[in-house]
Amino acid sequence: MLIDSDSRTQSPPPAANVRITNELLENTNAAIRRSQDYLLSAQKPDGFWVGELFVDSTLVSDMVAFHHWDKSVDREWERKAINHLFAKQLPDGGWNIYLNGPSEINATVKAYLALKLAGVSVTDPRMLKARQLALSFGGVPRMNTFSKLNLALIGLFPWEYVPTIPCEVLMIGKWFHVNFWDMSNWSRGMIVPLAIINHFKPTRPVKVSLDELYPEGIHERDLALAPDPERISLRNFFLWLDRLHKLAEWFAEHSIHPFRKAALKKCESWMLERFEGSDGLAAIFPAMLNSIIAMKALGYKNNNPILQREWKELKRLQHEETDSVRIEPCFSPVWDTAIVLICLAESGLPADHPKLKRAAEWLIEKEIRFAGDWVHKNPAKVEPSGWVFEYANRWNPDVDDTAMVLLALRKIPTDDPQKRDECFQRGLKWMMTFQCKDGGWAAFDKDCTKNLLEKVPFADHNAMLDPECADITARILELLGYEGWSNGHHQVQEALDFIRKTQEADGSWYGRWGVNYIYGTWQVLRGMRALSWNMNEDWLQRGRAWLESVQLEDGGWGERCNTYDDPVFKGQGPSTASQTAWAVMGLCAFDNPENPALKRGVEYLARTQNSDGSWTENETTGTGFPKVFYLKYDIYRNAWPLLALATYKQICERAAAKKNGAAVKS
Repeated sequence: MLIDSDSRTQSPPPAANVRITNELLENTNAAIRRSQDYLLSAQKPDGFWVGELFVDSTLVSDMVAFHHWDKSVDREWERKAINHLFAKQLPDGGWNIYLNGPSEINATVKAYLALKLAGVSVTDPRMLKARQLALSFGGVPRMNTFSKLNLALIGLFPWEYVPTIPCEVLMIGKWFHVNFWDMSNWSRGMIVPLAIINHFKPTRPVKVSLDELYPEGIHERDLALAPDPERISLRNFFLWLDRLHKLAEWFAEHSIHPFRKAALKKCESWMLERFEGSDGLAAIFPAMLNSIIAMKALGYKNNNPILQREWKELKRLQHEETDSVRIEPCFSPVWDTAIVLICLAESGLPADHPKLKRAAEWLIEKEIRFAGDWVHKNPAKVEPSGWVFEYANRWNPDVDDTAMVLLALRKIPTDDPQKRDECFQRGLKWMMTFQCKDGGWAAFDKDCTKNLLEKVPFADHNAMLDPECADITARILELLGYEGWSNGHHQVQEALDFIRKTQEADGSWYGRWGVNYIYGTWQVLRGMRALSWNMNEDWLQRGRAWLESVQLEDGGWGERCNTYDDPVFKGQGPSTASQTAWAVMGLCAFDNPENPALKRGVEYLARTQNSDGSWTENETTGTGFPKVFYLKYDIYRNAWPLLALATYKQICERAAAKKNGAAVKS
């Protein structure tokens, strides 16, 4: 299926009209130089890089609703929020959760509510279209649990129909089959303050309603979660358990719950403890906003220094301009810096380049020498290490960031090679302890895969688990290959088994943290090449063939987030710089610079580069929670293409050296 590119391109050349190799190499080298200059100019004075994370409209909608709950409405800020929301509205009247995607129920109702709270008339044509679309989706009853909880805070949804998040969840010990630490890292950060909120139910009614967004009026059948048709099922068990929790809440409200006081105190202590060493709770918007509401429910006053600090961190995420405001979900300096450092080093900048050394030193200083929450799932006797995504989040170092940082640090010895080496080895040993039972690696925790948690009534945000994934596992194999680990090492063998087991029937791999099959397939092929694996094996050739099969007529590759909803869309979407770069690197793994598909991909990247060395990208290619939350990493469009062009240049040089060597022998 051919989809025109949204990128800044000229008319695409016909497939057969690929430039000759010498001309292509000249264009590649020129594009590399421009890209290097662009990225070097974007480095921050302290040595790091950070690109903005663009997300959907829900964060601004949530902040509008919060200010009305908090009675802290700033009309000038709200005017900017209104402009932002209307700018994001789609022609059909709704709001989406990724660029160029379809309207989605939660985003649409949240935006409609925010605009109504801000005083926009319900008879405004844009509101009428939004209302009609929301009703066609099923209205308020079809929103997820966390959205309904936010409505309950302002009196627009009854608490009795919001699935209970009991404070006692934090008291369940690891001896129990499913406990607090079996939840994903990010869910824990969101759920603890929500449990506090659930206890107090600090409703502050607003003067608007959402009655018009119930298709058949407000009936209990629409408010309550629907049971499974089968009487005996896990879902029905948890719905019954939720009714039991409601009874327990009644006891708590009447101060006769035997464990509530202790549980509430434990939740508060857990939350406050994790403010330390972090830019807000978990350093992510939902947890930070929830924590502020929880603290206010607990009685913290606005002048409390802890609350003020949390509020300051939340405000840092906001980009307020003259007529608009947008919000990032978090910051990504460690991740972005590691990626750019790899790209620049691989593209030919010397390892002793001052800017590269400064970046490497900045990353070394960001190593976390603290045993955070990971110890509960991974009690291995290993020296604490690891890196996080954000500036500061010491409780939550993660495997993916650590792997990317190690891939970067190995390229730059710095002025203190011993310090670099010690840091590298600590990080490597720490990361290797996170290999899961089935051989793969996940993002934050080890073996955080108990599917039972997905049946919990409040688990409809598709983020309760932290599953192993091919993309992270392959990135670690890439690192191990560069470091000379034997393919016979038991951890490598187990990882390879996982990689082969997770290959799709068509030869591709699912990408958990990037969109989607292009991301997963590229990373696996690159990882296998780094291990010096025989790339002629059938299963790897099928991965190559799949990438070639989804190349677009303009020479690029593209894929949208709808592939997470239905794999039938895999490999379909307008060409993007980042996804084309991933596919190019996947094909480079086969060391054939004359591959026509590969040359067309390289030509696409060189042709679509802007004159300043950047690339334009109008699609979302990053994944937060599949089907729920996506990210557009602004650094991706300018970093990954450089690495792809550099990789192509390297295989051309290897091919030329091999040819010259053969000629000399003959």
